Amino acid sequence: MEYTPKYKQIKEILQQRIMIIDGAMGTMIQQHKLTENDFRGTRFADAQKDIKGNNEVLSLIRPDIIEAIHKAYLEAGADIIETNTFSANAISQADYDMESLCYEMNLASAQIARKAADEQTSLTPDRPRFVAGAMGPTTKLASMSPDVNDPGFRALNYDELVAAYGEQARGLIDGGADILLIETITDTLNCKAALYAIDEIFEQRGILMPIMISGTITDQSGRTLSGQTVEAFYISVSHMPLLSIGLNCALGAKEMRPHIEELANISDCFISAYPNAGLPNEMGEYDQDAHEMGHLIRDFALSGFVNIVGGCCGTTPSHIRAMAEKMKSIPPRRLKEQPAYTKLSGLEPLVFRPDINFVNVGERTNVTGSKKFERLIKKKDYAAALEVAQQQVEGGAQVLDVNMDEGLLDSKQAMIEFLNLVMSEPDIARLPIMIDSSKWEVLEAGLKCVQGRCVVNSISLKEGEAEFVQQARLVRRYGAAAVVMAFDEDGQADTIERKVSICQRAYKILVDKVGFRPEDIIFDPNIFAIATGIEEHNDYAINYIEACRLIKDTCPGVKISGGVSNISFSFRGNDRVREAIHASFLYYAIKAGMDMGIVNAGMMEVYEELPKDLLVLVEDVIFNRNPGATEALTAYAEQVKGESRSLEKDLEWRKAPVHERLAHSLVKGITEFIIEDTEEARKMASMPLEVIEGPLMDGMNIVGDLFGSGKMFLPQVVKSARVMKQSVNYLTPFIEATKSSAGDLSKGRILLATVKGDVHDIGKNIVGVVLGCNNYEIIDLGVMVSADKILNEAIAQNVGIIGLSGLITPSLDEMIHVAREMQRRKFTIPLLIGGATTSRTHTAVKIDGQYDGPVVHVLDASRSVAVASVLMSPDEKVKEEFIASIAAEYEQVRTQRANMKSEKRMLSYSDARRNKLKIDWANYTPPMPAHPGVTLFSDFPLAEIRNYIDWTPFFQSWQLTGKFPAILDDVVVGESARDLYNDAQRMIDRIIGEKWIKANGIIGFWPANTVEDDLIEVYTDQSRTEILEILVCRRQQQQKAAGLPNISLADFIAPKESGVIDYIGAFAVTGGMNIEEKLHEFEASQDVYNAILLKAIADRFAEAFAECMHHLVRTKYWAYAPDENLTNEDYIRERYRGIRPAPGYPACPEHSEKGKLFRMMDVTANTGIELTEFFAMVPTAAVSGWYFSHPDSKYFGVGDIPDDQKAAWKAFEFHRERVGD
Repeated sequence: MEYTPKYKQIKEILQQRIMIIDGAMGTMIQQHKLTENDFRGTRFADAQKDIKGNNEVLSLIRPDIIEAIHKAYLEAGADIIETNTFSANAISQADYDMESLCYEMNLASAQIARKAADEQTSLTPDRPRFVAGAMGPTTKLASMSPDVNDPGFRALNYDELVAAYGEQARGLIDGGADILLIETITDTLNCKAALYAIDEIFEQRGILMPIMISGTITDQSGRTLSGQTVEAFYISVSHMPLLSIGLNCALGAKEMRPHIEELANISDCFISAYPNAGLPNEMGEYDQDAHEMGHLIRDFALSGFVNIVGGCCGTTPSHIRAMAEKMKSIPPRRLKEQPAYTKLSGLEPLVFRPDINFVNVGERTNVTGSKKFERLIKKKDYAAALEVAQQQVEGGAQVLDVNMDEGLLDSKQAMIEFLNLVMSEPDIARLPIMIDSSKWEVLEAGLKCVQGRCVVNSISLKEGEAEFVQQARLVRRYGAAAVVMAFDEDGQADTIERKVSICQRAYKILVDKVGFRPEDIIFDPNIFAIATGIEEHNDYAINYIEACRLIKDTCPGVKISGGVSNISFSFRGNDRVREAIHASFLYYAIKAGMDMGIVNAGMMEVYEELPKDLLVLVEDVIFNRNPGATEALTAYAEQVKGESRSLEKDLEWRKAPVHERLAHSLVKGITEFIIEDTEEARKMASMPLEVIEGPLMDGMNIVGDLFGSGKMFLPQVVKSARVMKQSVNYLTPFIEATKSSAGDLSKGRILLATVKGDVHDIGKNIVGVVLGCNNYEIIDLGVMVSADKILNEAIAQNVGIIGLSGLITPSLDEMIHVAREMQRRKFTIPLLIGGATTSRTHTAVKIDGQYDGPVVHVLDASRSVAVASVLMSPDEKVKEEFIASIAAEYEQVRTQRANMKSEKRMLSYSDARRNKLKIDWANYTPPMPAHPGVTLFSDFPLAEIRNYIDWTPFFQSWQLTGKFPAILDDVVVGESARDLYNDAQRMIDRIIGEKWIKANGIIGFWPANTVEDDLIEVYTDQSRTEILEILVCRRQQQQKAAGLPNISLADFIAPKESGVIDYIGAFAVTGGMNIEEKLHEFEASQDVYNAILLKAIADRFAEAFAECMHHLVRTKYWAYAPDENLTNEDYIRERYRGIRPAPGYPACPEHSEKGKLFRMMDVTANTGIELTEFFAMVPTAAVSGWYFSHPDSKYFGVGDIPDDQKAAWKAFEFHRERVGD
């Protein structure tokens, strides 16, 4: 198939400027005030039904009116006009008994528009005009029942939609349309049917025309009428090569903005937006004039969101003229290369990003795997069957497998009935569906019911290549991903060689012949039962695991799945053993490349929690370690029991009066007796609120006085807050019962959030605790919070201050974005900025200028109370003086910064490269790693890591200043530091003894050389013929004193042209795996102190693990310093050879390089460490970086990176993405 000439022309224009699409046809027709007779004309004078309002018939009766409207929009500046065919489909026209006229309506309408467009083009040949064939929604929907009492009923079926849209598309194409525009999409399944019909026509005619898709968000929920989010909608229709995707109708520009922004961020095609002229008034009319709407659309363009703009309901040529004028000189949105992730959707998206380790496919809605579900389906007890599906969702399933293959069932009908009901249950339908059947007719029936991007399970080569290709083309046309079984004409593959060769063959056919995207291919290399007593079956688990590894290596981009329960079929009836087999098998299969599996999501064991004796027996079977493995596992029957411990304590203080006991508990952070003491105080008080206002506040005042005078420190305050929370939580029901409210005590409401892309929250939590202790009501939105959610919640909660937190460098940009949005949305409340990466300078220079309201950088928790108390003070004079002083301070910072920048001389990038670090490579032989390739460390001994902990940063995180161990004897903070240190030591003992958390790590070494000064080519092996990754290093550009070089990390690797064989290493470690379970336990018991303490210790473990691993690298794995003999103090002072710089830090400031590191070692699959979209690591207690061995390698800061260096490497990275690396 070939692209039409107009397709290429339109794409070229869109890359140069923003194009204008016309406004509302219906609005303009209404202005003519046509009567029933006008609509009838002579041709339909005898029509049996009223046809007034059937605008499409006017193309046959009054073409002059339609042509005049087209000309008005063209003269106003429209580049694209829509045909008058919004409802010209057989389903909608049936309401007027005019379904037989649909082809004629579309043909005539396209011809009218073609004539008007060509005439306007002849007047301005340098600005061609185009015709978009409009295909609107039908009056009946495929995903929703019109009968509230019968949610499974559908008023039409998919095939009827395909026929109707096919007829419409043929008329539009034959009439001269340049573009096919599927618009005002309220039901995505209707849209998919239209795409199916269009794809059929393109194949028949051998052409590819531009397709525009425009959905409709029906309200502020951000969903379509059929319930999909914007991203889910995009994923569902992105299987076709689209010219553009966008939104129109239902919303005004103001309300549409966040949804268009989201589309612009996730889409790899052009973006269109043509909203209504505001929201309708109480009379159903649109009041937004051309100037106001033009201003709002201009904001879309300036924000880089759009390529095509126009108007929908209520818009006229004057609106289009205003838009066309405002779009002049504003560049269009640039196309964004999006990562090639596997993307599925139900009502919500499921994107297989690197941070998703494994996707659970729920298996219980499968009649072949669940006797209960089979009985319910046979009885047509669909209500109970839906409960089974709901249980799978609640149990953690991310995809729902539905299978109806049973001999006594009408499988096709059962699939249709059940899926239609699933689509009516939002809590279930939010998940993508895996349509599972061995019968093609059942698979196809399921595909016609599901609006999201689903998975077909499965197709294969068992019936030959011709049928495989035919089915694959249809799967692609339906917009689904496909599970492909390792099954060919010779049967199912059971050996490694057969599994791999069949998948490689299928991959080549699907990608090269059918046009499948690799990420839409999910191979199932067949999981067969082990421990059957048949010797040939003993290697089935090993064969699957090894096949996964090889398939991933040779079929880039694919995913791997399998039916996990098959592996343990020999032990059916013994859930304990089966779950252990599943846990262990998955552990190794996932590491080998398995991405998803059909499992009972509610019955999954955690690998680390399996009893060790059972684990040994299970893995003996999985890996076929000995001939007696099956017999030994069959005999296993024991269960593991646990024990508890208790401690004796000094209880002398318990003899004091209750108010003193409460104060003692608050000051000392003791929770053990707080409930009984609170109850005693409540009984003594006339009202429960008096307990808070009296003894509890007295106690917190003591805490505040001690904290304010420097006699009590943050760790103790956090403990005090834990005690206070538990007491107040206990009293709250009593207070509510007496119609009072503890909220009356609040000094004000403050919203805190860690910004989008960042998962670090220790500092934010501490600030929240300190502010809460001082009677501020805290609304904590948690981590990874988008700007839109922050601001919407701030309005809903009527907060007085917004506080943003972030640790990683990209968070700074997100904070700038939040400030801009606050300005755009006309906020005036104060904005507080905090977090380890933030600074007063950055806040003053980059954030303060984005927002007219007060912006204050808060250095640490101890400053937050003072700042909040002034900003929320009822004394306006005090508040204004403080804000003015901050403004003056920030102005001074900006001035100083500008002066510094003007004084700091920078070299050009080319001159800085010439002044690189000169190393005598001719007389140096880089050491070859003793253990090249990747080495995994699972559950590394925490007791060993403990010896490498640097304690000074630990105390700094609690805002106790001083170096360890001297801080323990400090005259001011010593006592607090000792208490904190002792608490940490006790917790570490428990962490190690009770295995609260786990340390996983991975290292790797590869041949490498530098090219073009600042690029490091990393090779797959010693042959150096295949590049694994290209690392982009940043170079210092400050002018140095004579003889001092401008350094880049690339300088420490031998240049390629030198002929010297060099190496680079990488690592990723975590000291916080499995931390969430213990954190939830602490948080559930309001134990804020221990929750923060555990996070802080996990951070120290991660850093210590990195230090420990670097020592092992130097002495054993790279072994360039095998005789190294250093102390922990030497490690802290970096008195060793070689460096381990981390992406995102001074020598390697680009966080995005972390993505390459993760790909090189498959870090997530191997260690469980995940990356967010902004390259933060989860768990947060994680460290990753590079290893350099050269004796001259050292840590340094790149400093400011001027625009010429940024431009050079931005162009390089863009080129790499375009050519596929």
